[in-house]
Amino acid sequence: MTNSRAPGFYKLSIADRRIDLIARAGLDKTAFDGPLLDEQTANHMIENVVGIYGLPLGIAFNFQINGKDFLVPMCVEEPSVVAAASNAAKMIRAGGGFIAEADEPIMISQVQLTDVADTFSAKRRIEAEATELMVQADAAYPSLVKRGGGVRGIEVRVLEESRPAQKGMLAVHLLIDVRDAMGANLVNTIAEAMSDRLARLADGRVGLRILSNLADKRLVRVKARIPASALAGKDGAVDGGFGGERVRDGIVSASRFAELDPYRAATHNKGIMNGVDAVVMATGNDWRGVEAGAHAFAATRGEHGGYGPLCIWRAATDGSGDLLGSLEIPMAVGTVGGTLRVHPGAKLALKILGVERAWELGMVMAAAGMASNLAALRALASEGIQRGHMSLHARSVALHAGATAEQVERVASEMSALGDVRHERALSILAEIQTQELAKPRLHVGGAS
Repeated sequence: MTNSRAPGFYKLSIADRRIDLIARAGLDKTAFDGPLLDEQTANHMIENVVGIYGLPLGIAFNFQINGKDFLVPMCVEEPSVVAAASNAAKMIRAGGGFIAEADEPIMISQVQLTDVADTFSAKRRIEAEATELMVQADAAYPSLVKRGGGVRGIEVRVLEESRPAQKGMLAVHLLIDVRDAMGANLVNTIAEAMSDRLARLADGRVGLRILSNLADKRLVRVKARIPASALAGKDGAVDGGFGGERVRDGIVSASRFAELDPYRAATHNKGIMNGVDAVVMATGNDWRGVEAGAHAFAATRGEHGGYGPLCIWRAATDGSGDLLGSLEIPMAVGTVGGTLRVHPGAKLALKILGVERAWELGMVMAAAGMASNLAALRALASEGIQRGHMSLHARSVALHAGATAEQVERVASEMSALGDVRHERALSILAEIQTQELAKPRLHVGGAS
């Protein structure tokens, strides 16, 4: 069974990390022998390929979801995301780990009907034929039905009422169980197959036939309980003297801020999507679709019905003093089809995760989002977001300044110690290091200096 605890993993070389991961995840020993994406494969994935644009692939540890451990692959360019998610997952693990559940994988296929003379009569006619329409829709994709999926319902929405001098508009939603696929191609095919019949019933014209990325029938919910003591540092208080109870209250206050203010909620949710998107990217899923669905869902989650946070934090009222978190998010992702069939890196990521079902993958992604949110709020509620983030950002600045692999850590650590993480400071430190290296006596053949 996978163990997601890996103290000291970050200290290993890349080669040793791969050896460790192969053993932990039960991968083939040749898993990392070739590129995670080659140009030939890339050329068949999109148009006008001229090269491959790489992003770092890291592993987040400490994730335990419904009692099961996961090694979580994350593809992301932003420093601190992987480390912060791992650290937050460790805190949540101290309270029993993530508790998650997922809805059935229902996607919405929309058929737009325009120029409808009598919208309410058209709505009644379509609803009266719902059972027969569902049979016809299933016939458009029989292989999906064989896999246990298919149409589960039909909804008719009046978007624009018809009037004596103005025709109206309807949106017909076909609710389709797509099983372990993300489902875009499935639902689009069914929408196109059903559109003419629906237009005749409505006495209107066919408009768009396309999925909706607001997958609010396919939600994932995650909960967590964190002891206040786990929010503090190793000595019982985070840097600056912030104890666990004080950090907990700061996180709760930050959550309320996001519930009341859409400007804060946008940044709050961006922190969630740091974790979600990184796993979506690693597994070859559609991160644009997941982003669109998440933010559309958040549009009514605020205190006053406007844009609000996807994850909410509260202090427990049972006397334990624990921090309680709850997250709800649409999660239209798949473990079969699309990029997953051809992208070697996506296949490897799914092997590392050890998931085969889309609903389980969605729970991992949501847990990664909650962990990322907790990490950000904990930092904001204590020493501030920049301290931990900038220490990692310093490495990127050092690289940009021209530091070699051996010099990067030294330049980064000196910038962090000075609290001055700028390109100019990196150049200055690097120049000093290079001067010192040139001044060192060198040994030549025969031992003479």
